[in-house]
Amino acid sequence: MANGIKIGIEEKVESKKAVLLGFQHVLAMFGATVTVPLVVGTAIGLNGRDIALLIQVVLLAMGIATLLQTTIGSRYPIVQGSSFAFIPGLISIGNNLGLPAVEGALIIGGLIEASIGAFGIIGKLKKLFSPVVTGVTIMLIGFSLAHVAVKYTFNFFADPNGTSIPKAFFIALITFATTMHIALKGKGSLRAMPVIAGAFVGYTASIILGMTDFTLVRELPLINTPKPLPWGTPVFNATAIITLLFAFVVSIIESVGDYHAISAIAEAPITNKNINRGIMSEGLACSIAGILGACGTTSYSENIGLVALTKIASRQVAQVGGVVLILLAMIPKFSGILASMPHPVLGGLTIALYGMISITGLRLINDKVELNDRNMLIIASALIIGLGAPQLPPEFLEHFPQIVRGILESGMAIGALTAILLDQILR
Repeated sequence: MANGIKIGIEEKVESKKAVLLGFQHVLAMFGATVTVPLVVGTAIGLNGRDIALLIQVVLLAMGIATLLQTTIGSRYPIVQGSSFAFIPGLISIGNNLGLPAVEGALIIGGLIEASIGAFGIIGKLKKLFSPVVTGVTIMLIGFSLAHVAVKYTFNFFADPNGTSIPKAFFIALITFATTMHIALKGKGSLRAMPVIAGAFVGYTASIILGMTDFTLVRELPLINTPKPLPWGTPVFNATAIITLLFAFVVSIIESVGDYHAISAIAEAPITNKNINRGIMSEGLACSIAGILGACGTTSYSENIGLVALTKIASRQVAQVGGVVLILLAMIPKFSGILASMPHPVLGGLTIALYGMISITGLRLINDKVELNDRNMLIIASALIIGLGAPQLPPEFLEHFPQIVRGILESGMAIGALTAILLDQILR
């Protein structure tokens, strides 16, 4: 096998190992998934307890979404998490119309996305994803996450003034070194769990150095079952629905790219059926997220990188990760412990994970694309636009229509569209 996959999609692993590997998937996506409700909740003025509730329902929704994706969806080993594409829309709707309008917009938008998948609209576009388009798109998935990994490493999001840089860098370094050592030199089962080992060592170091804040842990109850519609009866506002539809478009483009990425990494075929059912399940999951009062869901590139790193592509492991997410939602205090994991730990974990995704795209281009003048121009142009567009300042992006702004902010989305257009034009 070209990627050296040790355990294929259809294969199973023993129960104890599956739990640890599933938990590793949760660790890989936890930081980003918890960040979305933290950012949205803070921006719309929720108090600490309501933000904690938002985190709880997000975990429950993402666990359900993961089970849907791996059973009735694409059936790839993809873990679902909170989509950053929804953040601007959620904040805008939350501030202007309230969280009941967010619930309503997610429910209706999710049903629209599910219909797009169910009627096979996205799958019919599969022919647009030639190897040159797919390769550059997969590369951009990893590249577009690069700044997040570096900002995590230096604790930029939590401390933009840079007072914690020495401690942050040390924690990220020891986390990265542990992760790399286990991935390359680990023995037996341990070698399949580099993220768990890295997170444990980095988290322990962060506690010793006083960089872990347990405030949220203290505020959260030990056990609590979320109830549907926690923010009240949904409000179906046309403006709110249209606002979020733009985020759904970006999410769909990114998810199709992720399906191609996991297909290449796991050495599994990708068909119209996989794509259509994947998008259908993501839409249903977004509607369920609306009912639960959570945020929009999408496939997670972090976990695709984890498959590439560990060479374990078992669908069963991703499903166990979904069950772990649901259980964590029922034990808010434990969720709070994971949410308290400092960003430098996540930085040390994600540098390799995000890079592995880009390397997969590079390998695909090397194996399946003839590097003639035409193809090199397509790859070069898509990479520059995909890397450059997200660098446009927010105040400049305000001049664009919302759907254009959303696509420009996603390096993967604008890069994929550029590659698709050039691939069709330069025939």
